[in-house]
Amino acid sequence: MNYLAHSFLAFSDGQIVGQFLEDFIRNKDRYSFPKDIQDGITMHRAVDTFTDSHPAIHEAKKAFSPLVRLYAGAFVDVAMDYFVATDLSLHSLAEWKAHSLRVYRVLNEHDEWLPENFKIMLAKMEQDDWLFNYRKDQTIRFSMRNVLNKAKYLSPDIPVFEAFLDNKPFLQECYNNFFPDLLAHAKGINTLIQMDHK
Repeated sequence: MNYLAHSFLAFSDGQIVGQFLEDFIRNKDRYSFPKDIQDGITMHRAVDTFTDSHPAIHEAKKAFSPLVRLYAGAFVDVAMDYFVATDLSLHSLAEWKAHSLRVYRVLNEHDEWLPENFKIMLAKMEQDDWLFNYRKDQTIRFSMRNVLNKAKYLSPDIPVFEAFLDNKPFLQECYNNFFPDLLAHAKGINTLIQMDHK
């Protein structure tokens, strides 16, 4: 999953920070953070493991795999944030805006734990309000272009965004079959985390 989904599947401020940090730290460094941030790192990994093994995600990859092969999962992650952002059964539009603002505030309040490369990205994320704007096609285009630019073996001209547009109904169905399961799984992991604190 991508940034919005990970932030939504965080059950405390510390978990928000840990969910974002996971992709920016070395595994051996995870224990240098406060326990609540470690919990977010644990949650991020649980979310990714569950996502990677879910049949609906395997189906969703078919929208991109003819173009990008093994990179399909990265584009599915971005696509899923579009469907999370437009899922008004999770939050109203106003609640999604409030959620986005809360995430930026929490991350900035914990800047002592953030690596410099993440701080640079966070400034851009907040300035353009990525989290709220994942509901917009142009934000998905921008995010997919970023994935292409960072991928070592992919041409920046591959029409992955067009594949997203062409496969929206199919990807929406995959999301519908997947996200309730992921949400239930994340809540279960959080219960185990809270039990571990007692």
